[in-house]
Amino acid sequence: MAADSTRQGTEEDRRIASDPRWLAAGAAGLAAAVLTLWGFRGMPGGALTLWLAPMPLFMAGIGFGAGAVIGAVGVAFVALMAVGSSLGAGLFLGVFGAPAAALVLASRRGPHAGTAMPDLAASFTLLGILPAAGVAVAAWLLSDVPGGLEGALRGAVEQALSRMGLPPAEGLVVELVRVKAAAIGFWVAMALLINAAAASGLLVRLGIITARPAFREARLPAWYALLPALAAGLWLVADDGSDAVELSLLLALMVPVFLHGLAAFHRATGALRGRPMVLGGAYAALLIMSVPVALAVTGYGLFDILNGTRGRRGAPPPQR
Repeated sequence: MAADSTRQGTEEDRRIASDPRWLAAGAAGLAAAVLTLWGFRGMPGGALTLWLAPMPLFMAGIGFGAGAVIGAVGVAFVALMAVGSSLGAGLFLGVFGAPAAALVLASRRGPHAGTAMPDLAASFTLLGILPAAGVAVAAWLLSDVPGGLEGALRGAVEQALSRMGLPPAEGLVVELVRVKAAAIGFWVAMALLINAAAASGLLVRLGIITARPAFREARLPAWYALLPALAAGLWLVADDGSDAVELSLLLALMVPVFLHGLAAFHRATGALRGRPMVLGGAYAALLIMSVPVALAVTGYGLFDILNGTRGRRGAPPPQR
C-alpha cells in the first residue's frame, strides 16, 4: 500500500513538473519577483526593470492560459514575501500582479473566448476601471491621515520638489497634487498595455502563439461612456481646492477613451496612401501640444464609442 501511494505520488509530481502551464507559472513568477526586487532595492536600471515586471505574467497568461497567470502571480507574491517585505509584495500585487491577472482573465471570458483572437473589450475597460478603483481604495485607506489622500500626495510632492532643489511654490504644489494620482494611474495603465503587447510579440517570435491579439482593434463598449460622465459629475460638485480624488477618478477613467481615440484614428486612416506621414504628424503634434491634442483624441474616442462605428456589432476583428 505504501509503495503504491509513493509510486502514485511520484507519477503525479512528474506530471506537474512536465506540465508547461506549471512550468510557465513558476518561471514567470520568479522572473517577475526578480524584476520587482531589482527595482525596489535601487539596483542599476531598477526604474526600468520595475516597469517590466508585468511582462512575464502576461507571457504566462497569453501563452499558457488563465491558470498560468494566476499561478505566476502567486509564485511572485510568495517570493517577494519571503525575500522582500510584506509592503513590497502588497504593492506588487496591487499595482501589477492582480491587474495583469484580471486583464488576462477578462480577455478569455469574452464572447470570442477560446478563439485565436481573444475579445479585448472587457480588458480595455479595465485599463480605466482598475486605476480608478486604486484611487478610490487609496482615498479610503488614507481617510484617517490628516488631509486624506490629498494630504499624503501633498507631502510626497513637497518632498520630491525639495529633493530636486525646487522651492515648494503653493500654486505648483496644488496643481501637481490634483493630477498626481491620475498620472500614476495613467502610467500604470500604459505599462500594463505595453507589457501585454510586448509579451504577445515575444510569444509569436518564440512560436508559442500564432498571432498577436489585435490591440488596435479593441473597442470600448457604449456603456463605458457612463463611467467618466459620472466621474465628471462628482468632480463638478466637489469643493474647489479639494477635488483631487474626483479629478483623479475622471482622468483615470478617460485613459481608455484616449486609447480608443488613438485606435480609431489608426482605423480611420487605414486606406490613406500617405498614412505613415499622417500618423507621424499626429504623434508629433501629440508630443508638442500634449494637452489640446490629447483632449481632441479623447473627444474623437468618445464620439467613436457613442457613434457605434463599423465592426462594433459584426464579426470579431480579423487576425493579423
